[in-house]
Amino acid sequence: MAKMDYFQKSIALHHKLKGKIQVSNKVNIRNKNDLSLFYTPGVGAVSRRIADNNERVWDLTWKNNSVAIVSDGTAVLGLGKIGPEAALPVMEGKAMIFKQFAGIDAVPIVLDAQDPDEIVKIIKAIAPGFGGINLEDISAPRCFYIEERLKEELNIPVMHDDQHGTAIVVLAALINALKVVKKDIKNSKIVVSGAGAAGVAVIELLKLYGAGNIIALDSKGAIYIDRQDLQGYKKQLAEATNLGCHLNSSLKCEIGDLKSTIHGADVFIGVSAPNVLSQEMAQTMASKSIIFALSNPIPEIMPDIAKKAGAFIVATGRSDFPNQINNALVFPGVFRGALDARVKNISDNMKLKAAESLAAIIKRPTADCIIPSIFDKMVVKAVANAIKRNA
Repeated sequence: MAKMDYFQKSIALHHKLKGKIQVSNKVNIRNKNDLSLFYTPGVGAVSRRIADNNERVWDLTWKNNSVAIVSDGTAVLGLGKIGPEAALPVMEGKAMIFKQFAGIDAVPIVLDAQDPDEIVKIIKAIAPGFGGINLEDISAPRCFYIEERLKEELNIPVMHDDQHGTAIVVLAALINALKVVKKDIKNSKIVVSGAGAAGVAVIELLKLYGAGNIIALDSKGAIYIDRQDLQGYKKQLAEATNLGCHLNSSLKCEIGDLKSTIHGADVFIGVSAPNVLSQEMAQTMASKSIIFALSNPIPEIMPDIAKKAGAFIVATGRSDFPNQINNALVFPGVFRGALDARVKNISDNMKLKAAESLAAIIKRPTADCIIPSIFDKMVVKAVANAIKRNA
């Protein structure tokens, strides 16, 4: 099917369905007796029970199995700041995935708000009705602040999926890819193109797993401590990457653009923009190179071009090529495990164990099979169990 036909079919289907999700009852109200039990007067006794002890809300309402998917529409897919209304179809799609693959009731909530403190206030106000908060498509650096505030001030799990879902699935795929090429993450040169929400989280998790040499790039080139334009989180990123080196140190700083920093790299991870990695650049990577080109819908380099350049393993975020690295492999299982174990905080150790469990589903990884399919029934179970075992 041609790309335009695919898009037109998607629009027609959404128009026909008028939205992809709906609310349904667990039981039917058949008569007056049922009405008195599920609504007034019977429900009053349930409310009084919860009023006596708020913790009972977990056992007497849907809170135990519900997640709010919250976005402000400022960083949606590869479309950028398109607004809350335009973000709604994406949030509906995530709600479908939550329900179908993990049995979780997820509600898409899009906010007509831009101020981070206002967003925190709104989410805190609605939090009593949910068992978890999935932040989605909120631009950096605001997303870092919003997530940290909510994690500190709420007693339910909060996860910005663009950050941590991406990081977990990238690590899982990289674990298996490095097995295939027989390289050690400690000694591998890893170039990460993109220093936004996903890039920062990927770098943090890879370092926790043992990555020894990561070069991060933003739109202006390699990030290093002596770059005068760095502010906020990018200053911290400079200390954690590029060997933390200064221009006047004995260590070799990578200070150029992608063309120079990709030279000799074992791994390229793209969470940035389409077509930033050329065939000529990819040809300068180390032998048995690994390329994760995750920009959607157009990757940093197309797989056929990456293969021509000599890449041994290529992955994208797309379903029409082998090795699809997609957050949908992660967030249903993470929240399934968090809800089941009544987790209040999704820790770094949980993320690491989730990645290891996801990778372990592929018993004998190959160049064209480093990550399982979302339709593999083991995926949600493996990730959820990793969260619960480390709760």
